[in-house]
Amino acid sequence: MYGQVSGDPGAVGDRLVGAVVQQPALLVAVAVAAVVALVAGVYLLRRFTAPASERFVAALEDLDETAVLMHPNPDPDAMASAMAVATLAESVDTDATIQYPGQIRRSENRAFEAVLECEFDRIVTDIDLAADEVVLVDHNEPRGFTGADGIEPYAVVDHHPGDGEGRAFTDVRPDHGSCSSILAEYLADGGYGKGGDRPLPSRLATGLLYGIQSDTKSFTRGCTSAEFDAASYLFPAADADRLNRIANPEIDDETLEVKSRAIRRRRVDGPFLVSHVGSIDTRDALSSAADELVRLEGITAAVVTGEENGELHASGRSQDDRVHMGKTLEVAFDGLEDASFGGHSRMGGGRVPLPDGGQTGPPELATDGGSTELHTQLFAAMNGEL
Repeated sequence: MYGQVSGDPGAVGDRLVGAVVQQPALLVAVAVAAVVALVAGVYLLRRFTAPASERFVAALEDLDETAVLMHPNPDPDAMASAMAVATLAESVDTDATIQYPGQIRRSENRAFEAVLECEFDRIVTDIDLAADEVVLVDHNEPRGFTGADGIEPYAVVDHHPGDGEGRAFTDVRPDHGSCSSILAEYLADGGYGKGGDRPLPSRLATGLLYGIQSDTKSFTRGCTSAEFDAASYLFPAADADRLNRIANPEIDDETLEVKSRAIRRRRVDGPFLVSHVGSIDTRDALSSAADELVRLEGITAAVVTGEENGELHASGRSQDDRVHMGKTLEVAFDGLEDASFGGHSRMGGGRVPLPDGGQTGPPELATDGGSTELHTQLFAAMNGEL
């Protein structure tokens, strides 16, 4: 039972005030405690109610160094977002190293890296990470390298659906068409660019603008008002010549060959298309082929599959409101061990290990592109029959 104070409440209060007044040291201690409590309260309130941009920069400021991690085989949206994070980290004296697993092989992606003179470090295992604290951009769960499952991100900035979170900060906006538009908002809030007290580097503005353009297929796919607002903000500082050089790179032989096989081996069921291209050297070629095939007259959704390093990879594109491509691939490959597929309504992809590391060939796949059980599953998924 709690103790009780006897006597007149007013008299008790007078005695307490008198005791404090008679002891200056106690008075100072009470005043200091009150100020500390007020400051702490204001800090906590600001920390949790401030705009995402301020909370993100505050989280970066708490670090001496960080590894800014892109998803495997990063695209322009991921690369530009990582560049923006590094710029924000630099503003609070935090060392940031941009890293990625996989390879940068697609022509557009290699052109982005070369034209903007990017410095990215490739990793193979978690031991290669440049810092203990990791910031994920354009994906919300680490993947694509040995030890990825054991990484607990410090912060996450992404526009893909998923359950991944950062210990200190999380900003996942599936309603946005690009991650670059989120980072552009952070920069604008931080005073970069026109009207701010910090210049917006042309190289960074160019990268973010192209990241938005690439992920929204020139502002025609999955685009929101956030992308247009970001583009308006970035455009004055962007370099038109560099944008053109990134957007129109030379096409390598591998990509051209995969596109050719995808066209020859295509199978069509109404407005849906599936094609298996066999062995590939880079999965980015599948994305290029899928982009090309979904543009065919009468086609509203397309999936291209291929084999690399003992795994079956798939890349899909949809212009059909009835076909959510990310969910379509998840359903089509559901039940296969260690399958990892997903994505947006308009685009998706993923991978699944092949039996014996692919030594016995892909299950139920015809090397000549003929109809297979996999084709049947993919068509059924696109038709909403699974």
